[in-house]
Amino acid sequence: MTLVAGVDSSTQACKVVVRDADSGRLVRHGAAEHPSGTELDPEHWWNALQLAFERAGGLDDVAAVSIGGQQHGMVCLDKDGRVIRPALLWNDTRSADAADALVRELGDGDRVLGARRWVEAVGTVPVAALTVAKLRWLADHEPGNAARIAAVALPHDWLTWRLRGAGSLDDLVTDRSDASGTGYFDAVSGIYRRDLLGLALRRHEEAIRSLVLPRVHGPCEQAGMGVSRLGLSRTMIGPGCGDNAGAALGLGLDVGRVFLSLGTSGVVAAVSEHRSADPTGSVAGFADATGKFLPLACTLNATRVLDAMAAVLGVNHDEFDALALSAAPGAGGMVHVPYLQGERTPNLPHATGMLEGMTLSSMTRENFARASVEGLLCLMADALEAVREQNVSIEQITLVGGGARSAAVREIAPSVLGVSVHVPQPGEYVADGAARQAAWILSGGYRPPTWPVSDIGTYTAQRNPGVLARYRRVAAEVAGS
Repeated sequence: MTLVAGVDSSTQACKVVVRDADSGRLVRHGAAEHPSGTELDPEHWWNALQLAFERAGGLDDVAAVSIGGQQHGMVCLDKDGRVIRPALLWNDTRSADAADALVRELGDGDRVLGARRWVEAVGTVPVAALTVAKLRWLADHEPGNAARIAAVALPHDWLTWRLRGAGSLDDLVTDRSDASGTGYFDAVSGIYRRDLLGLALRRHEEAIRSLVLPRVHGPCEQAGMGVSRLGLSRTMIGPGCGDNAGAALGLGLDVGRVFLSLGTSGVVAAVSEHRSADPTGSVAGFADATGKFLPLACTLNATRVLDAMAAVLGVNHDEFDALALSAAPGAGGMVHVPYLQGERTPNLPHATGMLEGMTLSSMTRENFARASVEGLLCLMADALEAVREQNVSIEQITLVGGGARSAAVREIAPSVLGVSVHVPQPGEYVADGAARQAAWILSGGYRPPTWPVSDIGTYTAQRNPGVLARYRRVAAEVAGS
C-alpha cells in the first residue's frame, strides 16, 4: 500500500490526513491548533504542522505530501529568508481602504473603470482580504518593513518551502489556485502582473523585477523532495493549493458542480472552464487545483455567527440546533444581519451586525437561534446569487465545513437557498484534496485518482422567499447606514 498525506493549514488549525493513494482510504490523521487572531507569526503554522505530523503517526512511510492552506495571507521575507513581520491573514480588514485606493488608482480616479481594469488584468477586484491590498497597507503604514521585502509568499507557499529545507528564496513554489488569490497573478496567461505589484508597494516596475515571487507549478507537478531532518528525504512534495481549491478537489467536483463551505469564512464556489469576470467584485476569478477555474464568493462571517449566538444563549451546539428547529420559519419576524466582523460579500469591511424585529412575543430563545441560522443562510444565498450571475447554473449545492455538522443548518438551508442541499459525511476535505493532489503526482496521470465520498443525504424543502426578502430589506439598511 502506497501512502500519501494531505495538509489543511487553516485559520484555526493544522489538520493532516494520511490516505491510501489508490483507494483514498483514511489510514490515520492528526491535528494541532493555531493561535487566534488576524495576524500571526508564521512560525506558529510551522510548529503546528510538525505537531500535526507527529499526531498523525509521522510521515516516514508516506510517499508524497501536499499542503492546502488559507488563501491571501501576506508572508514577507527579507533577503536572508527571514519573516519580516507577522503575516496579515485573509480576515484582517485593516487593508480595506488600501484596496479601495488600488481600484481607484488603476481607474485614474474612477472606481468603476478601475474595477473593470482589475478584472481584465487578474479576474478579481481588490478587497481587504487579497494580498495585493495588504501589501499596499504595509507600504503606507510600515514603509521600513516594505522596503526590506525580498520575497512575498502565501501561507502554503511558505510551509512547502520549509518542508523542502527553506533554502534559497528561488526555491519558493506555489500553484495557480493560491496565486490567483493574490491580486497580482493572471491565471489565464500564467503570468505575475509585476506592474500591479509595483502599484501596491509603490515601487517602480524596475525595482519590482528583483522581488522573488514563488514559481507557479502545474496541478500535478512535483515541487521537490522533503528534507532528511524531518524524515522526508524520500517524500515527494506537491505544489499544494489554496484551501477552497483543495476542498473542490477533495470533493471530486468537476465543471458545473457547486459547493458551499461554512467554516471561519463562508464560501460559494463552482468549477468552471472559464475565469469569471465580475466588475462588482462580489465574485473572484480564481483558479482551481486541476487547471480549470473556480469562480468564488466569500464572506467573512460564517460558523462563528452560530457560535456567538449559542454562547449568548448558554447552550451547546446540539441544544442550539434544537432551539432553532423548534421555532417557526421567519423567527417570529426577527431578522439577523450577521456582519459581526465587517463583511467581504457584500464589501462592507467596517459594518456591524443588526438584529431587527424584536418584540415581546418574538424575543424567545428559539427565535434568537432561528434568526441567527436564517441570517447566515441569507448571507450565503446572496453569495450564491452572485455566483449564479456569472453564468453558473445552480440546481443543487454540496454543503461542507463545520457548519454542515449543524442539523439546523442542513434542514433550514434548502428553504432559504431555494435549491436542494447535498451533504457528504463530515471530513477534512481541504486536506483530502491536498492528499489527492499528492496521489496525482505519484500516478503521473492526466487526471487525479478517483476517490469515493460518503454521503449523509440530500435535503429538500419548499422555498420560503419571505425570509430572504425581509433579510435583504434589513441588509440594505445596514449597507446604507
